[in-house]
Amino acid sequence: MNSAQKNFVRKLILITGSLLGVCLILFAVYIINPKGGDRFNRYKIRKMLGISCLDYKQPVYSRKLNNLMPDYIGISSISGIKKCKDEKELLDRLASGKLVEIKNGNGFFVEEMSHSYPYLTREAKDLLMEISRKFADKISGTRLKGSKFKITSMTRTTEKVKSLRANNSNASLNSAHFYGNAFDISYIKFSTRKLFLTNCDKKYFMEALAEVIWQLKQEKKCWATFEIKQNCFHVVAR
Repeated sequence: MNSAQKNFVRKLILITGSLLGVCLILFAVYIINPKGGDRFNRYKIRKMLGISCLDYKQPVYSRKLNNLMPDYIGISSISGIKKCKDEKELLDRLASGKLVEIKNGNGFFVEEMSHSYPYLTREAKDLLMEISRKFADKISGTRLKGSKFKITSMTRTTEKVKSLRANNSNASLNSAHFYGNAFDISYIKFSTRKLFLTNCDKKYFMEALAEVIWQLKQEKKCWATFEIKQNCFHVVAR
């Protein structure tokens, strides 16, 4: 059995075990202890499954991430790498040490990218790592501890942008993604140990992450934009 088959079997066992666990909880609530109204039983089920909506008392910070391209594009184009026409030029920057490869980290994971490459300048990597550490600390006291956020975009070539614009006319021809010091973090995609995420959990993830980025923005370590249509926070290292 190869590694792919082993991973599939593990996932199948995990899913099967989770479904059996849910069935046992439902059995316990409705068969073993049927007393109480339906409303109370539903409450007990939601609490036992961990899907009751918990108010995290998390303030809203996403709207404070309001930088526009003119705020940073001039500095970004100077401090980062030169634009790359294609993957070959990008790999030359990587070989020379001007870029570093970004792999899954302790607090984040990298999405398989079709219109960008998983490379950043060292300064941008340091910023990403700091966001990851602060986010992990932020959620450590909650039932969502250990969760990871997803990086959806990093460095682009002019070739990739032309391809992207074929499907998204809003893709910029002069983006900070060209210069290796920008990345996008999804605020709707997270990896978590919790079986079910409530709307409260999802909102907390989004605003907790936004607060971490906003604090770094206040420290003048980055610029950041709340991208509503793309469901991400666009972050540019300073």
